[in-house]
Amino acid sequence: MTRDEQQLALIEALVPEGIRAIQPYKVADATGMVKLDAMENPWHWPDAMVEEWMAQLRSVDINRYPSASAPKLKAAIRKQMGVSDTDDILLGNGSDELIQIISMMVSQTGRPIMALEPSFVMYKMVAMWMGVPFVPVTLDQDFQINLVDTLAAIASERPSVIFIAQPNNPTGNLFDLASIKSIAAASEGLVILDEAYTAFSDSDLLPMLAEFPNVLVMRTLSKVGLAGLRLGMLIGSKAWIAELDKLRLPYNINVLTQLSTEFAIKHFHVFEAQTQTIRENRTRLFDALSAMQGLRVWPSAANFLLVKTERVPAKTVFERLRSHGILVKILDGAHPLLKDCLRINVSSIEENDMLLKAMAHSLIE
Repeated sequence: MTRDEQQLALIEALVPEGIRAIQPYKVADATGMVKLDAMENPWHWPDAMVEEWMAQLRSVDINRYPSASAPKLKAAIRKQMGVSDTDDILLGNGSDELIQIISMMVSQTGRPIMALEPSFVMYKMVAMWMGVPFVPVTLDQDFQINLVDTLAAIASERPSVIFIAQPNNPTGNLFDLASIKSIAAASEGLVILDEAYTAFSDSDLLPMLAEFPNVLVMRTLSKVGLAGLRLGMLIGSKAWIAELDKLRLPYNINVLTQLSTEFAIKHFHVFEAQTQTIRENRTRLFDALSAMQGLRVWPSAANFLLVKTERVPAKTVFERLRSHGILVKILDGAHPLLKDCLRINVSSIEENDMLLKAMAHSLIE
């Protein structure tokens, strides 16, 4: 056997078939593009803020390991987000690591992980990595919770974890709070409320922690302007966080992320102002896209819009936008409810106007 044949034989022997069948999470090359595909804040930090930040970075002992539990950072998050003294915080390298930790904890229960779909793809992907059965429950045609079907699936499947994104990604809508509470009440397992986009809405599910013993809330600072730092947080009772913390890799939050996030929280008014501007720009972009012939646009409580192309196929529109230097997210093929759909990041007025101009050219039949 050649070396390549030997390697393939070893892979087949050692890598489970389920892992070999998975397609890796792909990030499109955005070099030279107006990047509207990843729900990022479009603005850099103000110059004076950058200078102050850089001065603090000079004092970092980069030769030392970071604080393992990041108490100063957790205290800053607790104060900023109003986390109760009865609850605790688990930090992750982005929300993705937290989803992985949760899935690891329940991987030996023999019970599936459940999520509403279409939603964040990592719920399903991480379950597959862990070899845990995944049970999707399809939303209705308006992307709302089909409560009858969901409760029936909970009763029959007895999931160990249910993931619910609020607002939902990639649809942008908020789910009915009464339906979320019904799911939490019916579940014998954990219910993870993923509030990655809550800064762009009026929703706040932290009060549910006091109401339901099986609820945890997941948040991130990536969407408001700290995507490059990769910090996610899981908020819940001290008992739950203590168990999950056993599965966290040591030193998972590096020293630069810890210091930079502490610094950013001290200047959080900057990000709150930018978030408010994005909310205002969202209304303007929604109205402009809705006025275009051949598009259907859904109202959004996040920093993106879900758009359906009704005359020209979404894949054609996606490629035409790319040719104009605009990168959006193509969702066609990800789920039947997302046929001919694009997800478009709400950005600055200048970038939104560039998108609108390119979209007008891309919709020509």
